[in-house]
Amino acid sequence: MQFNTTEPIYLQIVSHIHHLILTGRWGDGERVPSVRDLAVELEVNPNTVVRSYTLLQEQGVFENQRGIGYFTAKDAGKRVKSMRRQAFFEEELPALIKTMKSLDLSVEELVEHLGAMHETNI
Repeated sequence: MQFNTTEPIYLQIVSHIHHLILTGRWGDGERVPSVRDLAVELEVNPNTVVRSYTLLQEQGVFENQRGIGYFTAKDAGKRVKSMRRQAFFEEELPALIKTMKSLDLSVEELVEHLGAMHETNI
């Protein structure tokens, strides 16, 4: 995983885990790597992974079974999708509209390009 310098690493890890859940690589109710194992895999401090796992627990995406480890919640996929949809409507869509306005792009042009992209499976 490549980290950028514009966002805290623990949030980038959370986003990466969200992606793993949304793509089905980590299923609902599935055991996830231990803090140490993920820290080694990502080459980060274990405290950074603890911070990520804590946030995922607060989001209801992870459950900690004391003495056993961390698991994705039974509805983790649904939760992540809901959070990501909300973020899209609150953050990404307004940014897209702002860009469209600055470039004088119409909704019709956007729909046309989306249709073309959909046909080519992008």
